[in-house]
Amino acid sequence: MIRGICYLKALVVLTIYYGSKVIFAAMLRIENTHGGVYDRTPRDWARKVLRAAGVRVNTIGFEHIPKDRPVVYVSNHQSFFDILALSATLPYAFRLVAKKELAKVPIFGQAIKAAGHIYIDRQRREAAFESYERAASVIQQGMSALIFAEGTRSRTGDLLPFKKGPFVLAIAAQVPALPVYCANSFDILPKGHIRVRPRPITLYFGEPIETAGMSYEDRDELSTKVRTVIEGFRDDAARRSP
Repeated sequence: MIRGICYLKALVVLTIYYGSKVIFAAMLRIENTHGGVYDRTPRDWARKVLRAAGVRVNTIGFEHIPKDRPVVYVSNHQSFFDILALSATLPYAFRLVAKKELAKVPIFGQAIKAAGHIYIDRQRREAAFESYERAASVIQQGMSALIFAEGTRSRTGDLLPFKKGPFVLAIAAQVPALPVYCANSFDILPKGHIRVRPRPITLYFGEPIETAGMSYEDRDELSTKVRTVIEGFRDDAARRSP
C-alpha cells in the first residue's frame, strides 16, 4: 500500500513537472532535435516514476537495437508500466504512436503531442492512415517509432490479436520491425487496477526484421514473423518465472 501511494504521488508530481517542461519547450518553439529536451525529459520522467514504484528494468537482446538506423519497435502491451519501462530504456530517440484517447489525459496528453509523438484515431480509417503517413515521414528522417501491436492493454496478460498498423508503418517507411516483449508488467499493474505490486520488468528485444522490398500486401507476413518472435519471448519469460 505504501509503495502504491509513493508511485501515485510520484506519477502525478513528475508528470506535471516534466510534462509542463515539454509543453513550455514547444511553446517557445525549441527545436525537436535528437537527444534534446523532447527525448531527455520523457526518459527522466519514466526512470523516476519507476524508482518511486520500486520497479527495476532488465533487458535481454539489447544489442539487437541498431545504432545507425531507425526501426519500428513493435511491442506487446500489458500495463501502463510498459510505457515507463520502454521510455526509460530505449537508447535512441523515438516517437510513440499512441491511441488518441491518451490525448485526454491532463498534462500527459498535451506533453506527448508537444514532444512530437503521434496519435492514431483507429475509429476513422482515413484519419488513421494520415497518422501513419506522418509517422512514416518522421521515421524516414531518422527517428524510430514505438507502437503497441495489440492496440490496447490486455486485461488478462495474454497476447491479443495484432493490429495491422505497425506492419503497414514499417513497410511504408521501409525500415526494420524490431519485436519487443515486456515481461512481468501485467503483474505490477493490470488494466483497471490501482494497486502496484513491485517486481522487475524484463524487456526482450529481437533481431530487426527487414522490410526492404516489401509492399502493403506483405503486412500479414510481417505480422506473423513478429508475433512468432514475441510468442517465443513470452514462452521464455514463463519458463524463467519462479
